[in-house]
Amino acid sequence: MDSSDRLPVGRRVAHWRGRRKLSQQVFADRLGKSKSWVDKVERGVRSLDKVSTLQDIAAVLRIDTAVLLGRDAQPVAVTERAEGVERIGEALSAYEIALGRPAVRRVLLSADRLARQVEHAWIMFEHARYPQVIALVPDLLAGAQRVHADDPGWGRPLLVEAYRVTASLLVKLGEADLGWLAADRAMATATGDPMLVAAATVQLGQVLRATGRARAAMSATLAAAYRIAPPDPADSTTAELSLCGTLLVQAALAAARHGDDRAAADLIDEAADMAARVGDGHDHHRTAFGPTAVDLARAAAALELGNADEAVAWHEKTTKRDAWRWLPVEHRAAHLLDAARAYLQADDPISAGRTLIDADRTAPAEVRQRPAGREALAQVARDPHAPATIIQLALTLGVT
Repeated sequence: MDSSDRLPVGRRVAHWRGRRKLSQQVFADRLGKSKSWVDKVERGVRSLDKVSTLQDIAAVLRIDTAVLLGRDAQPVAVTERAEGVERIGEALSAYEIALGRPAVRRVLLSADRLARQVEHAWIMFEHARYPQVIALVPDLLAGAQRVHADDPGWGRPLLVEAYRVTASLLVKLGEADLGWLAADRAMATATGDPMLVAAATVQLGQVLRATGRARAAMSATLAAAYRIAPPDPADSTTAELSLCGTLLVQAALAAARHGDDRAAADLIDEAADMAARVGDGHDHHRTAFGPTAVDLARAAAALELGNADEAVAWHEKTTKRDAWRWLPVEHRAAHLLDAARAYLQADDPISAGRTLIDADRTAPAEVRQRPAGREALAQVARDPHAPATIIQLALTLGVT
């Protein structure tokens, strides 16, 4: 490791200036700055908080901007993510059972152990531990397919859940087309059981929206919601209401993506009535459905419709509740990405930066590994008033 890797940014500038045999005055002249400015930067008195300035310094010193931060410009995690997605694609492309091929190079799980693995995968996903979920999914899919083939009654819901968590993960990773395959498999496996179909349709709605098929997403989620909608909500379980309400939220977000503000508002209001009966603090069918989740959806819908001020208002109101902390880590961090985008659209880059920092503290993988997170980071970092912490993170991840 180069000794400069352990230095503060200003000292690192001085280190590389010395290696290039440039005096402070010559270096300042090439930057169009004063010698005093250079001296303050190198002593840490003045911070480097603009992407453009860091890029200018790197150009003069003939180094990559990431070197100024002493970090790798291409994190290993990005490569590992791509390799993991490829392995998931291979698992979804396998037809060993249908073709009568014996399982190879895999330890077959018992049904009980598979159920625990499915549960573990969902827990890791909700904690935004995406690398761990990526590692789990290939064997999880193979095991669930085998258990389903041996005992359809026991294995069917497990296989649906394995496909659901796979689809959710792939949407997070920006692989919506591959996620569609997983969601389609979940739907096919669930056919004949309205509740399993409804659960699978949550992920189907997500992948359809992510692939630009908002109208199809709205149609599918509404059909699944009204198929299980109770004639009298008072007679329904909180699990049933959670699933139905979540589908209505998905339909509302699809309507917002399509530009239908009236439908989006009506559907969210309908979901809110169900959420009031469910209450906060539940996670039936991996939905985290409740009043707080519905109000976060209001913020997301407002953002989709271009109403940034409304989105910010819902964000600030909702995240002050105690129930905000009861939501899964993944849910909170994903919302914070949306909130950062809303602040940018509302011309408040300082709040956008702070919100993105909060998202990174809450769930680093949500910001650093999700394409949507990296895009939000790049947007905030390009603003001239972005916090130095955001600029450093953006440069480290190579998203400037």
